[in-house]
Amino acid sequence: QVQLRESGGGLVQAGGSLRLSCAASGRTHSGYALGWFRQVPGKEREFVAAISRSGGSTYFADSVKGRFTISRDNAMNTMSLQMNSLKPEDTAVYYCAAMKDGSHYDDSYEYDYWGQGTQVTVSS
Repeated sequence: QVQLRESGGGLVQAGGSLRLSCAASGRTHSGYALGWFRQVPGKEREFVAAISRSGGSTYFADSVKGRFTISRDNAMNTMSLQMNSLKPEDTAVYYCAAMKDGSHYDDSYEYDYWGQGTQVTVSS
């Protein structure tokens, strides 16, 4: 079992930055690929970014490329999402997730564990 907890959400003006963190407990998370998804009411959960088990590969949705970066610290069992140049359309609940055996980083169904989410609100 892996327990995930997000932090760092909040309210920010358009053009601003936020840094989300995801702390893992339980089994070491170095054996899991990690990802961030987001969801707004009435819409499906949307892929944002992911990072491979080693941290050597990263993946981003087109909508956030060039603005968001993802990183992980396997020694500390943490993952971060640095979000810059935020837009109102980035407003959502952001979830971190861990994937044990899958390889489709943008597919929420391949992730095994999820955090509770953290709200990000970007005002115009």
